[in-house]
Amino acid sequence: MKKPRVLIVEDESSIAELIAVNLRHNGFDPLWSEDGESAQREIDTAVPDLILLDWMLPGQSGLTLARQWRKDSRTKAVPIVMLTARGDEPDKVAGLDAGADDYITKPFSTQEMLARIRAVLRRRAPETTMERVELGELVLDSATHRVTWQGAPLKVGPTEFKLLSYLMRHAERVHSRSQLLDKVWGDHVYIEERTVDVHVKRLRESLGSAAAMLETVRGAGYRLTAQATV
Repeated sequence: MKKPRVLIVEDESSIAELIAVNLRHNGFDPLWSEDGESAQREIDTAVPDLILLDWMLPGQSGLTLARQWRKDSRTKAVPIVMLTARGDEPDKVAGLDAGADDYITKPFSTQEMLARIRAVLRRRAPETTMERVELGELVLDSATHRVTWQGAPLKVGPTEFKLLSYLMRHAERVHSRSQLLDKVWGDHVYIEERTVDVHVKRLRESLGSAAAMLETVRGAGYRLTAQATV
C-alpha cells in the first residue's frame, strides 16, 4: 500500500527533521523543503498527498503560498495544514481563509500532529455511497468530485466538498456545529467549533448565487434547503 506523501515546508531544520522522523515512523513518506521555491519544485515533480506549511518562511509566507496553491489546478485539492506560532483566533481564521484545511499551533505534540493529519486525510477520502446527489438545481457527484449549479460547474475546496456532500445528503435538517464536526470532521478532538463557521463561509462563497440555500438557523446551526429563494 502506498504511503501518503507529506511535504513539510519549514525553514527550521531541527523542527522539520523531528516532524519527518515521526511521520516516517507512523507510515508516511515525508519530504522537506525550507522555502516556497524549493517546495514548488517538489510539487512540480510530484503532487504530495498533504502539505504541512509553516506560516513564517523566508521569501513568500505560508499564507501567500497557501493562496497560490489553492489557485493552481494541480494543488487546489491537496490538503494544507498550517504550522504556526500564532495562536490567536484571528490568525487561525486568516490561515483557514487563505485555503488551509487545519492548523497546528507551535509548540505541538507528535500525537496532536498525527491526529490532525489523519483527520484531514480522512476528510479527503472519497464518499463510498450515493455518488450523485441532487437538491433542486444543485448537483454533487462524488465519483468525479464535481459540483454544478444550474448546469454550471462550481469550484469547491476539499473540506467544503465534504461539508456540502453531508448537508445535501441530509437536506432540510438543522445541524449544530458539534454535529457537523462529528459527521464531517470525524475525530475532532483538536478542532474548534469556530472552524465550522469558517468552512461554511468558504462554502457560501463557492456556491455563489446558490448560497441562499445554505441557511444559518440562529442558536441552532446550519441547514441546506431547496426551499430558499435563489
